[in-house]
Amino acid sequence: MQPGPAENNVTVWPIDWANPAANDFAVAEEVTLRPDDPVAFVKRPDLVLYVNGIAIGMIELKRASVDLGHGIRQVIDSQGPRFVPRFFSTIQLVMAGNESQGLRYATTGTPQRHWLTWKEADSEDAQSLDEALGHLLAPTRLIELCHDFIVFDAGVKKTCRHNQFFGVKAAREHVRRRDGGIIWHTQGSGKSLTMTWLAKWLRETYPDARVLVVTDREELDAQIEGVFAGVDEDIPRGCFESGCSVIIVGD
Repeated sequence: MQPGPAENNVTVWPIDWANPAANDFAVAEEVTLRPDDPVAFVKRPDLVLYVNGIAIGMIELKRASVDLGHGIRQVIDSQGPRFVPRFFSTIQLVMAGNESQGLRYATTGTPQRHWLTWKEADSEDAQSLDEALGHLLAPTRLIELCHDFIVFDAGVKKTCRHNQFFGVKAAREHVRRRDGGIIWHTQGSGKSLTMTWLAKWLRETYPDARVLVVTDREELDAQIEGVFAGVDEDIPRGCFESGCSVIIVGD
């Protein structure tokens, strides 16, 4: 309904992102999903997670003797055009687990090879199924993952690894205290997306903030520029005589 001439637009958030405890959390078992293809099988995910009546998570559970890959493929298959792709329009996290292999998680559209294992910041080991579910799906953690740690990277939906989550969380505290710091990454551990999530939080929390990214290689410069551009962040580029490139996020 359009507002009248003397009325203001009002934005209504279906989920209270700032106050996780103010939301209504629910879990449903064996939800029946009718496929788009009339000859395809009905889908019944083991668990569906709801926030304020909106389906945001799905879990497929298997016996300890059944390989976890089977559960992952079931979740991926359900997203296909023959089955229930519309159901996944609000789903943010998909998971599969069993007692022998623990839990794997991803966001929608993620190939099996990119499904992730969760570890807590103070542990080097993967969590058991119950531990991982407890850590990932605690109300505050679940809301934060969905709101702050899922992006469309050039149209590809991605969520964070545990090291990215805890690295960004620690960096936020350093920023609030006006302290410096270093996040150490190994090759292929997702440093570009870590930068993206931290930079987006900075820009949203401190609207006048500017983020300076300095690189030492042209290929890295182009990679980071592509990631930021993929999440709609404008990043003018410059270059020092020494060969280092500079990317400035913000106006």
